[in-house]
Amino acid sequence: MLGTVLYGPRDVRCEDIPEPQIVEPTDAIIRLSASCVCGSDLWPYRGANEVTAPMHMGHEYCGVVLEVGSAVTTVKPGQFVVGSFCISDNTCPHCRFGFQSSCEQRTFMSGAQASIARVPLADGTLVATPEMPSEDLIPSLLATSDVLGTGWYAADAARVQPGSTVAVVGDGAVGLMGVLAAKQMGATRIIAMSRHKQRQELAEEYGATDIVAERGDEGVARIKALTKNIGADSVLECVGTNESMQQAIHCTRPGGMIGYVGVPHGVTFDGQSLFFSQTGMLGGPAPVRRFLPHLINLVMRRQINPGKVFDFEVPLKDVAEGYKAMDERRAIKTLLRV
Repeated sequence: MLGTVLYGPRDVRCEDIPEPQIVEPTDAIIRLSASCVCGSDLWPYRGANEVTAPMHMGHEYCGVVLEVGSAVTTVKPGQFVVGSFCISDNTCPHCRFGFQSSCEQRTFMSGAQASIARVPLADGTLVATPEMPSEDLIPSLLATSDVLGTGWYAADAARVQPGSTVAVVGDGAVGLMGVLAAKQMGATRIIAMSRHKQRQELAEEYGATDIVAERGDEGVARIKALTKNIGADSVLECVGTNESMQQAIHCTRPGGMIGYVGVPHGVTFDGQSLFFSQTGMLGGPAPVRRFLPHLINLVMRRQINPGKVFDFEVPLKDVAEGYKAMDERRAIKTLLRV
């Protein structure tokens, strides 16, 4: 079968690789209906994360169950399923508190930029749709696997409430999903920070009421001006750089919350500044499994359309072009047809 392997900076290839097999009785094997390239895949692709051995890429996935291990009880062959990028048993104490991304058996999905994938801990990781979805819903269901679930977690962690003012730092796919989530949670003012026209337009379609193109201190000043020098009630940090984190902290009003989901690279904190900001922070890898049933339901009922975030589509064999398009910011997010 075809699968995606990263060998080093900007060296990603689609190759013939062995089909996965059941290894543990808790495994499932699924045939992918679609896969995609994640913004976090760009960190090793660009060389920001060291690649010491060939990496089988891909952690966002949905498709049809082909086979299950002897211990799997909640999904069966022939069902359409969506799974989280974090593998979890969904039964440990952390899972029961809703933090499946800190499961005692947590691993991270890999090898999903392929035609077939093995999913460990299938009972705790996969959620079946009530019926086989129509083809046009596949991109949106794929989005729930990570990018929508992560944007949703950012809004949840930032305690977005009906009537609140929200600022979203980052106009990548996760930031745009954060805008969608904030709108669904009832925010009345959503400020999207973006300098790119296409992304600005999609942010507005998803519910942004204001666009701020400035960054850094100028971006903070602009948000303060828009909020009568108060700051936002909730800020979603969806990038992971030191600049974006500092921007998020300084955009938040005292007593407000920051939901941070950008994978940190070079982020540092000044204790005195954080102390006197009186802002709360919650983030980390998103517990997507907590939100999956609700998000799948919203998609299946066509109440949301997160699949519009996929603005570039290539067959799996051309995955290298998909990475390149995102690296060069010609694409928000690449959909891979398998």
